[in-house]
Amino acid sequence: MDKLRQMQAFTAVAEQGSFVGAAESLGTSKAAISRLVADLEARLGVRLMQRTTRRLTLTTEGHLFLERCRDALTQIEDAENELQHATTVPRGLVRVNVPVTFGNLHLAPLWGEFLALHPLVELDVTLADRVVDLVEEGYDLAVRIGRLAPSTLISRQVATDHSVLCAAPAYLEKYGTPTHPADLERHHTIGYSYLSTGDRWVFEGKEGETSIRVRPRLRANSGDTCRAVALAGQGIIQQPTFLIGDDLRAGRLLPLLADWRAIEFGIHLVYPSRRFLPPKMRVLIAFLAERLGARDHW
Repeated sequence: MDKLRQMQAFTAVAEQGSFVGAAESLGTSKAAISRLVADLEARLGVRLMQRTTRRLTLTTEGHLFLERCRDALTQIEDAENELQHATTVPRGLVRVNVPVTFGNLHLAPLWGEFLALHPLVELDVTLADRVVDLVEEGYDLAVRIGRLAPSTLISRQVATDHSVLCAAPAYLEKYGTPTHPADLERHHTIGYSYLSTGDRWVFEGKEGETSIRVRPRLRANSGDTCRAVALAGQGIIQQPTFLIGDDLRAGRLLPLLADWRAIEFGIHLVYPSRRFLPPKMRVLIAFLAERLGARDHW
């Protein structure tokens, strides 16, 4: 800091032609400017200017050092201006991690709109259903679905959804329709590997909360795979409406256990910290919160 102040004082004296003028331009006293320049010369072991009662002139070394000081101070000013501009204008790269199916169905159509709104922002979007370590793996933001475990990360719930127990008409014609969660123990089920409760499916109804341990004929770490097997009439699935909403509306899958409902879960935006959040992050979070939060049930 002292080096910078000394360089600023010396440059101001050289440009103003006097210590008084330098003091006025920097908003300090003549004595302070004189001390800074003297300390600079003592530190460098070189006389940078000749002083008389009538005039002030730079030495040869002073002229050389003045040009270096101007270059250095200009670079510092440019760096500060660039940083200040970066803190007001959304720009730069944002690395985002999103679940595969939800990302393809409901986020992929949004990225182009966001980029059009913020042309200086770049996105690096990774689709993966596993829970990534944001800090360790260098992600700025993640979209996570379900009940979040306690964490030091910042999370913002922007929407809700729930899973629906359902099966294809062909399956129900062949194996019958369950009327109580306990009936699932004798039915063919299709399990999602990343379900937080594993093979224990949880429901809420008039009797309160109940959970049933199922024995899936097939497990997959892809909701799309579970859906495809169910559509082929090979078992009962429990999947979120953001994935199977169209199938339910079209009758390709039929909802089961009308008096029982899978527990509602949140759709969250998760990021490492809210301190010094850059504009590129603020606008992306606000954009996703608005677009996802405005939707009806999927």
